This record gives sequence, C-alpha cells and structure tokens, in this order.
Amino acid sequence: MEKNTLIGFLLIGAVLIGFSVFNRPSSEERAQMQHYQDSIQALVEQQEQKQAELRAIAQQQAAAQDSTSLLYHARQGKESIVTLQNNLVKLQLSTKGGRVKSAMLKEYNGQDHKPLVLFDGDDAGLNFAFNGKNENIRTEELYFTPEQVTDSTVTMRLPMNGEGHLDFSYKLHPDSYMLDFTIQAHGMENAFAPAVKTVDIHWNQRARQLEKGFSFENRYTSLSYKIKDESSDYLSETKEETEEVAQPMDWIAFKNQFFSCVFIAGQDFTGTTMKSVPQQEGSGYLKDYDATTVTFFDPTGKQPTQMQFYFGPNHFKTLQATNDLAVNGKDLEMEDLVYLGWPLFRWINRWFTINLFDWLSGWGLNMGLVLLFMTIIVKIIVYPATYKSYMSSAKMRVLKPYVDEINKKYPKPEDAMKKQQETMALYSRYGVSPMGGCLPMLIQMPVFIALFNFVPNAIELRQQSFLWAADLSTYDDVITWGFHIPLLGEHLSLFCLLFSLSNIINTFIMMKQQDTGANPQMAAMKWMMYLMPVMFIFIFNSYSSGLNYYYFISGLISILIMVVLRKTTDEKALLAKLEARMIANKNNPKKRSSMMEKLAALQKEQERIMREREEQERRKRR
Repeated sequence: MEKNTLIGFLLIGAVLIGFSVFNRPSSEERAQMQHYQDSIQALVEQQEQKQAELRAIAQQQAAAQDSTSLLYHARQGKESIVTLQNNLVKLQLSTKGGRVKSAMLKEYNGQDHKPLVLFDGDDAGLNFAFNGKNENIRTEELYFTPEQVTDSTVTMRLPMNGEGHLDFSYKLHPDSYMLDFTIQAHGMENAFAPAVKTVDIHWNQRARQLEKGFSFENRYTSLSYKIKDESSDYLSETKEETEEVAQPMDWIAFKNQFFSCVFIAGQDFTGTTMKSVPQQEGSGYLKDYDATTVTFFDPTGKQPTQMQFYFGPNHFKTLQATNDLAVNGKDLEMEDLVYLGWPLFRWINRWFTINLFDWLSGWGLNMGLVLLFMTIIVKIIVYPATYKSYMSSAKMRVLKPYVDEINKKYPKPEDAMKKQQETMALYSRYGVSPMGGCLPMLIQMPVFIALFNFVPNAIELRQQSFLWAADLSTYDDVITWGFHIPLLGEHLSLFCLLFSLSNIINTFIMMKQQDTGANPQMAAMKWMMYLMPVMFIFIFNSYSSGLNYYYFISGLISILIMVVLRKTTDEKALLAKLEARMIANKNNPKKRSSMMEKLAALQKEQERIMREREEQERRKRR
C-alpha cells in the first residue's frame, strides 16, 4: 500500500473517531434516553398486563356463559356471610371462596376499646387450586352454598355442573380458639385425572398493628412455622425474607406479638414457600405475609383433607391445651409461638416463671403488684448468691491496703508479672478468691435474662394499667413533646427513666465497694459502667413499661440489699477473721486455695517463657 493511501485511510479513521466522540451524548442525555426507554418498556408491560387481564375476564365470562362448564353454577352467585361463634371467638365465613373472612376475639379489645379483630375484608385471602381434567378449580373466584348451618358448624358446598360437589366443612370447638376444617369431594371422580393427589394452597394476610408501640410490637411479629418432627422457626422480623421449605410441615403461623392465625395441616404441608414483607410505620400494618403450599387431596372423596385453624392469643398454657385438639394425634407444640428465650432461659420460664406468675395472678392482684411480688421472690431465691458476691467484694476491700503496698513495691511496668504474682499469693494466704464475686453473679444472670424474655411476651400484661402506665405491655408516654428525636422518639418513658436512675445508683454503690484508687484502667471501666445506664434510656424507651418497671423494682431492691449488707457488715471483724485464716493457712499449707496455686503456677510458667524469649532475643542480637 502506498504511503499516501495509508495516510489517507488514517486521516479518514481519525475523522470518524473524532466525529463519534464529538457527537457522543452527554451523561445527562444518556440518562434521559435510558429513562425514555424505561418508560416505553413500562408502558409495554402495562399494556401486556391489561391484555392478559382482559383475556382472563373474557375467559371467565365465556366460562360463565358456557352452560356445559363444570363451574357454571359456581360462578353465579352473590356473597353472603355465615357466622360461627362460641364464648371466645366470632368467625365470619364468606360464601365467595368458602373461607374465613373475619376473626374477632371476644375477650380481648383493640386500641379502640372494641372487641379485637385479627383481620377482615381484604386483609386476608385463602385460595385452593385443584387441577381438574378439563377445568382447573380456583375457589377464591367461586360461590359456595352454605349447608347444615349451626352456631358452630357449617358446610360450604361448591356445586359442580353435573359432576357432584365439593364440601368445605367447618366446626368450631366449644370453649376453644380451634376451628376444624375438612375438604371432601363427592361424585367428582370424572372431574380429575387419576394422578391428582394434592391441592395447591395460597394463604395471605396483612398483619395489623394491634398495639400502641409500632417498633416494639414489630420486634415480636413474625411468620413462624414448624417442620414435622422438628422445632419451630420463623422469618426475619426486621427485613423482607422468603423461605422455601421442602420438608413436610405441621403448621404455618401469621403471628403478631400477642395473637396468631395458625394454619394447621392434618396430612402435612409440602413444597412450601413463605414470604414476609415489613410494612411502613403509620400504615396500620406490621407485615405482609404470604404462603403457598401443597397438601393431600383425594378426588374420590374416600378420605377427606383434614386441616385446622387457630385464631387466638399467644398464651402459653392456652396453646398447650389447644395442642390436644390436633387431628391425627400430632404434637403441634404451638406453645413455641410464645418466645421464651434460648433453651436454658426457656426452661427457666417454662417451669418456674410462668407457674409463679400464674400463681400470683390467681390471687386477683393488679399486674403491677404481681410483678412486684414476683421480683421480690426472685430476689429472695438468688439472695445467697448475692450475699456471697457481696462478701467476696468486702474481703477484697479490707485487703486493699495490703494490695496498695504491693503496688508501691513494684511501680515499674516491667514488674507487672511479679506484682500480680505477689498479689495472688496474698489472696491465697488469706483464702480469698478474686473470682468469688463473679461466679455468684453469673448464677443470677440466667434468671434475669429469662425474665427479660418472659415479660414482653406475657399477654396477661396487655392493657393492664398500673400507676401512671395505662398499658404494661407497651411504653408509658407520660412525658411527650410532639416531635421526633433521633434514637429517642416522641416520648420519654417514666419507668425507663427510673430504671436507668436506679442503675446509676446501683453502679455507684458497686464502684464504691470496689474502689481501686487512681488506676487509669479502672477509671475507664467506671466511665463505661456509668455510660451504660444512660444508654438504657435510648434502648429501652420504646420497650414495655412492664419490663422497665420490673428492672426498676429489681434495681431498687438491689440497692436496698447492698445498703443493708454494708450497714450490717463489720469490716474490722471481717479483717480479723481473714487474719486468723491467714495464720491457719500459714501453719497448714494444705489449706491453701487450689485455684490460687494453679494460677500462681501458671504465672510462674508464663514468667519462665518470657525469660526464655528474652534470652533468645539477646542471642540473636549477638
């Protein structure tokens, strides 16, 4: 190729590249073009959706006009309501879809002081999809005919055009929140293929906000479920989550803090997909629940599909009693819907806290007094550990002058190991263990944590007033200011404030008992100890007033115990007793604390290792 030709091609290429760069749209123009394309795509999708809806409506209208359709009569009708009720619950069943449309609990009130409604109207939906030989059956679109109606029973009958009928039978148990539900085909063998053995179920519900505090109720509102022969589990309370479960399941629960709607399988749910979507505060709802699953169905009608519903409170013993009504002898373990903490704390709550609470409640006392007496009883039970912890701190306090002498003897940082070793030797001679105050406190912790899990889940506290708190199950907003403060909200809980103040006083007393002078590390620790009670104001401000009241009373009793123990403890006599023990230990080395000896031996071993390392470093430098 000639030189001039090559130069010509290069110039043409440069011109083309320059032209494309010069005419390239700016970032704003590209964003506008992308927005334009997205808008076109959205319009196309909307048009396709509308066309699909129009086709579905046309198909339904055609089916409705087709007198030979299996569902011809079922598509013709008008919605009516059938009511089932006992002394606990009132259920309204709709002939459209043959489902429970509304659930009202008679013994509980909503925030409007009227009987509490778990759901009604379009807040919930339930659809059964049967795969027919020629037509698929979707019950949410069809009209049932109520048969054999009583106060506690009804059979919702779905007529098939010349092919028998499908019955949804409901039976409400007396003095119970349990509703039996069966599906049974009659004369429909020709409507289904021989291979059909299951029915698809779609259940959805928007969980209403039933309590005053959105954030606190939301913490205990979740979609829960139980896998067969396993313990229960739940989806996230704070974020959107979808869970697919292949194993057979016993039940699915759309759970609020204090109430649940539970769908129970008599012949197991399989191939289940569940979804929970949190709702915005102020919407009136907490979660949007959705579950699709599959269960047994016999088209011949020889064996009915057995299911049950529970519409009621999350009350531990009520749920335990309801387990006995399960079909096919299943162990439902629905009491797991009342969260009582991790296994150890759950065990304490199940066998101690609940029984103590029920016993005190049986006296007809105000719930504030029940919590007060409960706290006193718990404090009496853990008092031996409290006393032992206090005496350990007192022993350390009376030996502090000797510890100060050791600190003066070894002021250099490089002597820290020797100082610690000699301090431990001092404790060993006097028979004092530095860990003596910690272990008793650790023994008490499971009880306090168990109560932390129990109180927010105690439905007995719901809408029970005490002093200035109108409802012990939610925050007391005596102090309000009408605008939102980050981390604090629009109110200040008085019980939360009292709890934090009692914690500060308790911390002050403990720090005074364990005064270690001008140790900078201990000074930082003290600062942290005082900071925590202040943080509690922000953490617990939206928690239930019952929980804050319990912590306040517990802290107040702890302060009184510490004051009394301090007044009744003769530290001079205690020191004399320790001196006598030291002399006895000196004369009898076998009485030395085995733990102190092990710690001293461990320190000597660490000192030996440090000397060896220093020796190795010196050799390397040579």
